[in-house]
Amino acid sequence: MRHTIAIIDYGSGNLRSAAKAVERVISEKNMQADVCITAQAKEVAAASHIILPGQGAFADCMEGLSSIDGMIETLNEVVLEKKTPFLGICVGMQLMATKGFEHGEHDGFNWIKGRVVPIIPKDPSYKIPHMGWNELHVSTDHPVMRDIGEGSHFYFVHSYEFKCDDQQHVLACTDYEEPVTAIIAKDNIVGVQFHPEKSQEVGLRLLSNFLVWSL
Repeated sequence: MRHTIAIIDYGSGNLRSAAKAVERVISEKNMQADVCITAQAKEVAAASHIILPGQGAFADCMEGLSSIDGMIETLNEVVLEKKTPFLGICVGMQLMATKGFEHGEHDGFNWIKGRVVPIIPKDPSYKIPHMGWNELHVSTDHPVMRDIGEGSHFYFVHSYEFKCDDQQHVLACTDYEEPVTAIIAKDNIVGVQFHPEKSQEVGLRLLSNFLVWSL
């Protein structure tokens, strides 16, 4: 059976970079799969896996998704009801929260309860945005974490962080003066604050784990 990985195009996110990384994994692993960059809700509904990249402000990204006819409704249906594997990257992860507090208060998907709030270091040597390579502190085991151990380094670029209401949904954190949520998961849903497509071999490993993941 040939699978389709849908990467949602809603006017935000480095789509080609994410698509190229996924295509490389498919090629290296000889997977029977195609990558589809799409702004069509029906193509997202038909996909075996869904990836939501994101760059920019929380509200702008949510507005971009909401402007696509039927996209929010389709995501709620296929992710929450059909249990299609879903990966949110950076702001794509943050949109899964209950609320985002970037330039005001805005509703998120409310798939994983929590808030997206600004990172405010006490020490001025910690610059915002948090940008660069940081290591993970792994909290719990999960299929997307296979062969990704404690201390693995990923590439981060962000000024806001996801504060989960329930810490059991946090797979890994990184340190930036204080612990910052790096990976979250619930059922068929995974979110990463970093950019796997910019994280070299370890990022490709995470994408590979996601693509072979089935519940």
